[in-house]
Amino acid sequence: MPLTNSFRLSRNWQVLIVVLICTLSIRAEEAAQTSVIAPKLQPFVDSHSLAGAVTLVATKGQILCLEAVGFADIAAKRAMKTDDIFWIASQSKPITATALMMLVDEGKVNVEDPVEKYLPEFKGQAVLDPTDKDKKATKAPKHPILVRNILSHTSGLPFASPMEKPTLDQKPLSERVASYAKLTLNTEPDEAYKYSNAGINTAGRIIEVVSGMPYEEFLQKRLFDPLGMKDTTFWPNEAQVARIAKSYKPNKEKNDLEEIKISQLAYPLSDRTRQPMPAGGLFSTATDCARFCQMLLNGGEFDGKRYISEASLKQMTSKQTGALKDNYGFGFSTGGGNFGHGGAEATNMSVDPKSGLVYVWMVQHAGFPGEGGKSQDVFQKIAKTLAK
Repeated sequence: MPLTNSFRLSRNWQVLIVVLICTLSIRAEEAAQTSVIAPKLQPFVDSHSLAGAVTLVATKGQILCLEAVGFADIAAKRAMKTDDIFWIASQSKPITATALMMLVDEGKVNVEDPVEKYLPEFKGQAVLDPTDKDKKATKAPKHPILVRNILSHTSGLPFASPMEKPTLDQKPLSERVASYAKLTLNTEPDEAYKYSNAGINTAGRIIEVVSGMPYEEFLQKRLFDPLGMKDTTFWPNEAQVARIAKSYKPNKEKNDLEEIKISQLAYPLSDRTRQPMPAGGLFSTATDCARFCQMLLNGGEFDGKRYISEASLKQMTSKQTGALKDNYGFGFSTGGGNFGHGGAEATNMSVDPKSGLVYVWMVQHAGFPGEGGKSQDVFQKIAKTLAK
């Protein structure tokens, strides 16, 4: 009996030692891993032309590379971290478009329908008469704006309405969209591409009306929670605010960076009386954006759950601007075989179905001094080699 107990004790120690050795080996291997992208971006940080960045490269089911470089706060010398939070601005547009296309899949919305079918306030909207030299006369458009027009920036709506000042997040979504309906269209629907926050915000309002729940609640329940996008929000809480990377622009001499605030949003950013902006109000992380993009790369499915149909995905991510030279789908920039979207402060996410890669570039820059504008190209050049 004592011999048996002694043997068992010995075996237990052997197992423990093996586990410890394996654990230490794994940690040593992780420590030995060298950054691939950060060293190539460090010269931009050293030259004060890039504050900092978080870069991510992923396949359908795996993150190949997630790195941080530089500073999230230059003055405080706070190093950038891979889980830092960024204002992704117009990267909100494809997220809103995806949410609307979920309702299309459910048969609750048709992209060929006039917007006025869902939002009656748009009935009778006029368009500027191009034959009037004073640009004051109006006429009835050839056809009312369609859902497809607001998703592809071909509605003729302006970027914003006069009421959206001093920031774009002050009035309830219903009021902002009602103000768009009172505006005269700048061009006939389908006849010109004009980048329009108003159009995507209108799509957000359709989501509210059709789903019967607030737009931001629909996104939370149908996209963010199921996808595990835990840091994607219109209202970062105090803990998340502390993780937001500072925004920068070139100084007057164009040889350094100076800190700025986000001009389109009101402060404090955690104030929940601020209103959601479907066209550009979201904050997120590189990892959260990657999960959204991985779902798209997987044909609208992720971790066994389908979010949108392959048919809707194809429509969203292929050119929907007809004969116009601009390449835009429904909420997505298209062209060159890729699709994705950028944000006002130079953030970007891109999906390349051919290589099977997702690229996420997170910075907070309203312009770059010196050679800083080349930093994203450096990232993408290296990123394309990671799957080989």
